[in-house]
Amino acid sequence: MPQFFLNKRLIILLVSIIVLVALIGFSLREREKLSWPEQFVKDTTGWVQSLVSKPANYIGGFFENLQDLQNTYNENKELKSRVEKIASLEAEVQALKKDNSELRDILGEKETLRDYETQPATVIGRNPDRWHEMIIIDKGNLKGIKKNMAVITANGLIGKVKSVNQFSSTVQLLSAMDPKNRISAVIQGKDSNVYGFVQGFDDKQKLLQIKSIPSGAKIEKGQTVTTSGLGGVFPGGLMIGKVVDVKTDQYGLNQMALVKPGADFYDVQNVIIIKRSMTQPAKKDISNGKEEEL
Repeated sequence: MPQFFLNKRLIILLVSIIVLVALIGFSLREREKLSWPEQFVKDTTGWVQSLVSKPANYIGGFFENLQDLQNTYNENKELKSRVEKIASLEAEVQALKKDNSELRDILGEKETLRDYETQPATVIGRNPDRWHEMIIIDKGNLKGIKKNMAVITANGLIGKVKSVNQFSSTVQLLSAMDPKNRISAVIQGKDSNVYGFVQGFDDKQKLLQIKSIPSGAKIEKGQTVTTSGLGGVFPGGLMIGKVVDVKTDQYGLNQMALVKPGADFYDVQNVIIIKRSMTQPAKKDISNGKEEEL
């Protein structure tokens, strides 16, 4: 008798496994409509999931909103401090402009090295073989464009006018490998300025080279470099870039600053041509015993 019940239990187990496998196979096949037990199970499961997920999502969203609120508060606090600094800087700039204007009136000076007019232009051509050297713009003699005028973008100086036609001009970029392409620059410091020349471009690092800097001059990374206005053509104050490194030149007599350009020489579409309004002759450098135009 026990043996019979044992066999009966085994038979029931086997039948149950067979039925379970059959149900699994039946449920896995592709059907357009589910059976009512499957629908019941799925509906129940979905209802339970929605019942649990809604409070969970609400709680999770609540903490995310708190975090966003905290971030917004911190950003707002930082922006307020910046706005206060900007307001003080604007007031200082206005005061300096007023003082400068009064001093110029006292001295009878009507023009400065920063005075210039602008002429917008569009890049209409670029030679693939000289992509990093030249661009062609749609303004020429008819618009008053002259040779050696500075050319800038919204981010800084990119070069100067190399040649002029009636309706177009060729601009030589600062990245051009031309030893004669020298631009008088000033590295702005807290206590004093340092002067040099933009002369050369490191093609590998994509950095401008500021040469002829005295060996004793103190230069730090991050200092702003602009045109000095002492070259006779370019006005002062045009953005060139930021100092990223300083090293001794190849002769060991002077320093050379490596500057990251403010403008992108590769992607240039619209430019501004700078027409310097100064009429006085270019200043002369007589430090070497002979006059030389800067």
